[in-house]
Amino acid sequence: MLLVLLHCFLSIDEKLCRCHDYSTSANNHMLINVRSTVKKMILTFEKRSYKNQELRIKFPDNPEKFMESELDLNDIIQEMHVIATMPDLYHLLVELNAVHSLLGLLTHVAIAVVDLLQELTDIDTLHESEEGAEVLIDSLLEGQVVALLVQNMERLDEQVKEESDGIYNTLAIIENMAEFRPGLCAEAAQQGLMQWLLKRIKAKMPFDANKLYCSEILAILLQNNDNTRELLGEMDGIDVLLQQLSVFKRHNPNTAEEQEMMENLFDALCSCLMLASNRERFLKGEGLQLMNLMLREKKMSRTSALKVLDHAMIGPEGLDNCHKFVDILGLRTIFPLFMKTPKKMKKAGVPEKEHEEHVCSIIASMLRNLKSQQRTRLLNKFTENDCEKVDRLMELHFKYLEAVQQADKRIEGEKHEMVQRGEILDDSIEDEFYLRRLDAGLFVLQLICYIMVEISNSGISQLQQRVHQILNLRGGSVKVVRHIMREYAESLGDGKTEEFKETERKRIVELAENF
Repeated sequence: MLLVLLHCFLSIDEKLCRCHDYSTSANNHMLINVRSTVKKMILTFEKRSYKNQELRIKFPDNPEKFMESELDLNDIIQEMHVIATMPDLYHLLVELNAVHSLLGLLTHVAIAVVDLLQELTDIDTLHESEEGAEVLIDSLLEGQVVALLVQNMERLDEQVKEESDGIYNTLAIIENMAEFRPGLCAEAAQQGLMQWLLKRIKAKMPFDANKLYCSEILAILLQNNDNTRELLGEMDGIDVLLQQLSVFKRHNPNTAEEQEMMENLFDALCSCLMLASNRERFLKGEGLQLMNLMLREKKMSRTSALKVLDHAMIGPEGLDNCHKFVDILGLRTIFPLFMKTPKKMKKAGVPEKEHEEHVCSIIASMLRNLKSQQRTRLLNKFTENDCEKVDRLMELHFKYLEAVQQADKRIEGEKHEMVQRGEILDDSIEDEFYLRRLDAGLFVLQLICYIMVEISNSGISQLQQRVHQILNLRGGSVKVVRHIMREYAESLGDGKTEEFKETERKRIVELAENF
């Protein structure tokens, strides 16, 4: 009855909005009625919830005694779905204690509560009323919603369709809240969610929508968050990810959904490798061997395996992985990919630039990190077959130099127009232009120039001669390479200590000066 009344009020309210003859006071009157009806509905829910609780305590071993009150309670929860269309009234759920009561019901009318929470936290609805959304999310977090939802998921049986859907909807609640308030990811992971996700991902069950969703939530939790990355590492999560991905070294995913899951797991692994302690776990878990195998097998997983290797080897934290990669004969795998971008990758929609960027980044990381015998083996690769790899390097140099020069021309034109219009070129605009240059190919060009100056300073005269010979033949310029290197040195990444950045800057500038 309450639901019917409320719909009447809402439809009248809509008509009022369309009919300009009615006064504002009439509109306000209708809104007060809607608010009053919602209030009544919530109070009815509270009464039925209390009655059900009372009967459950009184007759714990006699479900027939409280079954009717449970059905009444379920009915009012279904009616409350209409509140999800009015986020500006969410504060009533909090003020009248309904959020607390709903969370308390997760133990016995779990599916109904999860369905309601999923609708209340729908991301589009949350954005309709930021104020209402903030109040609701605050109240849910205060009630340890994630911990309760995780405990509930552990009780559900995915063999039962209704309960399997309940898990899917629970994950939707978590995704909605994380999208609305990204800061809650670390807290959610700590409240048992990370552990549950890892357990569900490695469960020996056929692939389904829930497993895909788990991989998605895991990737979200690990984005830009060192706390969750550390937590996953401590829970042996790197091994879980590697085990799940190992399936795809010789077999392609069967469906587009399974492919999406594979990419989510690769993204999660890349995020984890931003943390030095996880690089060590990746090394011990034979992650390098798995990625190397994937590159050789030429399946769909090859593109992402390349990206993972790049993350594992970059920066000073990648030193051990770089040495191990040479030991497992990784040079035999990476250089054919450097010499030619595979056709299969182009067909799979992977841009040439992305492939070439990862390969050049891996080679640049090895040149930076390798010492003694392993470094010699790497440099010898550039002398093989009459320095064919140097020829390829110079081919890439001119390809990306041209792309960057074209982008620079466009940017200069835009700057000129802005100045003519009297606009000020502040730091934020300059940063935006720099990002555009990087995207146009400057970052790959910087990596290529870094490889050029490294091999030219290696003490192997034939490499230096070949680089300069091709530069001269094609009208290239040592000055341009030095300028690119100085710019690269100046923009060394965030997250590094000032001491490291300063040492690295000096080293790069010195290599450029001696080029």
